Amino acid sequence: MLELPKTTEFGRRVPKQKFYEHLDVSSEVKRLFVEQIRLITWSNKLSPQTMNIAEGQTVSEIEVFHIKLTGQELDKRALELMDKQIPYHILFLLERSDGTARLSVSYKEATQTGGNAFRLRQSYATEFAPPKNLTLPLDALDMDGLYASIVRAIAGDALAAPRQPLEQAVAQAQEKEKLQRQITQLKAKMKKEKNLGKQMELRREIQKLEKGLL
Repeated sequence: MLELPKTTEFGRRVPKQKFYEHLDVSSEVKRLFVEQIRLITWSNKLSPQTMNIAEGQTVSEIEVFHIKLTGQELDKRALELMDKQIPYHILFLLERSDGTARLSVSYKEATQTGGNAFRLRQSYATEFAPPKNLTLPLDALDMDGLYASIVRAIAGDALAAPRQPLEQAVAQAQEKEKLQRQITQLKAKMKKEKNLGKQMELRREIQKLEKGLL
């Protein structure tokens, strides 16, 4: 579907319960897997060997999981659980029954505890579209560059500053999202405030935060 190199094809079906059977997971999350997912296939393995590119310092492999949905959406809690259980960087291809699909990826970093533990920092996804519209940049020099290009391609306008390292771009985007939430909350508060002096005080605070978005 993504027209990835044949050398990357893996094609292994993964039972849904593999992601939660040995974990203390709520019945609600288990129900998400049962009701929203029809089939999970570990479709591709992007690595130095399969892509013929150099190794990365932080990214060793990118696993591609093709998930066929029973309905229109997959709850983000199910995706997060899968992403946390797999000690590699993951690219999800979500396919609806009508054939439309979307790409989803989380920027994740290795934790300081060692081993294969990862921390999810931010998730990005494309809109659902015909599969022919889903393309990925694959001309990187190493695995770190490949991962960065995939994350940026899926994030689109959500990740500006293309010349910044990916880690810094994600952190900057998260900070802007935080500022935007604070601005929205203050505007709602100002709208309800009846005291003119407090309104002006809130307005000055909003203007100060808005400068941080520039």
